[in-house]
Amino acid sequence: MTESDRLFLLASVELAEAGRYTCAPNPTVGCLIVAHGQIIGRGYHAYTGQGHAEVNALAHARTQGHDVQGATAYISLEPCAFVGRTPACATTLAAAGIARVVVAMLDPHPQVSGAGMKMLDAAGVNAELLALDQAKHLVRGYVSRITRGRPWVRVKSASSLDGAIALSNGESRWITGAPARRDVQYWRARSDAIITGVNSVIADDPALTVREPEYDQAKQPLRVVLDGHCRTPADAKLVADGGDTLIVHNPEVQVPTALTCHRGVSCLAQDPRDLQALLRHLAQLGCNEVMFEAGSTILGSVVESALWDEWVSYIAPKWMGDDAQGLVKLNVSSMQSTVSARVVERMAIGQDTRLILEPL
Repeated sequence: MTESDRLFLLASVELAEAGRYTCAPNPTVGCLIVAHGQIIGRGYHAYTGQGHAEVNALAHARTQGHDVQGATAYISLEPCAFVGRTPACATTLAAAGIARVVVAMLDPHPQVSGAGMKMLDAAGVNAELLALDQAKHLVRGYVSRITRGRPWVRVKSASSLDGAIALSNGESRWITGAPARRDVQYWRARSDAIITGVNSVIADDPALTVREPEYDQAKQPLRVVLDGHCRTPADAKLVADGGDTLIVHNPEVQVPTALTCHRGVSCLAQDPRDLQALLRHLAQLGCNEVMFEAGSTILGSVVESALWDEWVSYIAPKWMGDDAQGLVKLNVSSMQSTVSARVVERMAIGQDTRLILEPL
């Protein structure tokens, strides 16, 4: 392995991000075809059911008039080894005459998981692994769904300096400034589902959609409403706009026809307090990354059950007073029972501060 191998692999990881908002439930993958130290083909996986990164890179090289015989393919994730909606990429690379393949991580999918590398070796292709943390970070939602049976869980919150998310009367627009609210659109765009509670729906009537023009290609996330007694208003934006919404309600509750008659609305008869069961269900739907945008009770449950993987916290430089509603409802009786997190990133977003935290 050389430094150029590492740099080409890093470039394939960067290229993979181009499919971030469109390729789920498949992982984001990038591929570079290199010959004599020059990149002759680039490809990334854009849409499920369409060409994978390797196929697109080979096609790009050929349309540029390049011969790929004897070239090296640098791929952010191990090539697939089974025929699904598309042929096995390991076979495609070998058949194209690629002499060497360098990958940044192995695919944890049980139908691949090293099989792609073995398939390449069997075909006479030199297959090598140069593990990169950046590649693992790229597909952590996919890896979570495959290995843990649940999506990567992100929590988004916006609060004041004194930890409030709303005034005592429920007013919360707007705690943070416009730049921070635009920044939230990025996290929504990469989320396969956004989870909220019925009280938030009733109080704020949120659409929970991706609206910034730069994310026009992003698939709108599934809106998930935790609503034990089906109190979601039939004229709520996330019901009436025709997008995909899942109402999670207690099994014994009869769902009003006024909800189910809307296009895009579906219901799940399951205890909405059982967040682990909900996450398993979302994984079965193909969700790699989900985000909680909810009130203090639900966020408290997420913290207590230790289900979160990442917390995006926007903090506004303002105080909202003693009667304001707190960020998280959590029973803490001593310093020993507090819940701690690690700050992995700090950034100023307009006048606000964005923290990205991970659990300890």
